[in-house]
Amino acid sequence: MVTTTTHDHTRFTALGDSASCGVGDPTPDGWRGWAQILADALDSEGRVSFRKLAVPGATVADVRHDQLPDALAHHSDVTSLVVGLNDAMRSTWDPDQVRADLLHCADELARQGTLLLCVRFHDHTRALGLPGVLARPMRRRIQVLNEIYDEIQGRYGALRLDLAADPIIYDRSFWALDRLHPSELGHRWLARQAGILLRGEGVAIRLPSLVCTSAPPTRRDAVRTLVHDIVPWIARRARDLGPAVVEAVVRCLVDARHRQRREPAVWCAAGPRRLRQGVGQTPVLAGNGPFSM
Repeated sequence: MVTTTTHDHTRFTALGDSASCGVGDPTPDGWRGWAQILADALDSEGRVSFRKLAVPGATVADVRHDQLPDALAHHSDVTSLVVGLNDAMRSTWDPDQVRADLLHCADELARQGTLLLCVRFHDHTRALGLPGVLARPMRRRIQVLNEIYDEIQGRYGALRLDLAADPIIYDRSFWALDRLHPSELGHRWLARQAGILLRGEGVAIRLPSLVCTSAPPTRRDAVRTLVHDIVPWIARRARDLGPAVVEAVVRCLVDARHRQRREPAVWCAAGPRRLRQGVGQTPVLAGNGPFSM
């Protein structure tokens, strides 16, 4: 249960990247997002102090070195720590360092007695519709992130919002045009789910509404987002995930070669992976071969 023994109002800090910054939920005053919506729901007669320290593009290291000091200075009752996907999507991915940085942040915040709010990420590759060759390495990295957040929950009793627990998270209406960030509805849903968790800890909060207030995006918005955001993002991620993709392809080639040597009759037998060869033709694999997507 959140207490306010050192101040007469609730203090809430949001750490993280573009999702907690509010990208995908534009307002005339800038990005709003789930953390701001949650802070507004906590507000009662101006008795909430909210610091949104999350910034687009932030990595776990950025949170540790740039955001954590300000969060500690705020002496928050509730602190959200939702970050790591930018790390998982880059060629500099270092799971050991990510774990060390996240545990450091959680430990420092827990020492102050703040109530930590974290997540278990859903399968972002499914929401993005990534091809298998890009999806597989990213999916493995997200699983590593989730295991780290499981550890944080076990060590510090953090509240944990399991995004994969409800298949509604994959509904198209929950995502902005870029499919990288929640839409206004997605942000409102996240804020409401977080509010339910806080209410369970005895926090006085009115649950955020799921009624959207912004106009839906136009077709022109969709085209602009495709050209300026989605295509460049896919190009960057293909480059960042390149080493993992190459490793997966090489591993698949080696495995296929070994199978051919051990069980040529099975590999060439009629079935999903059958060898089609006519007179004068080069053998080709048909069906669901090792590189099918």
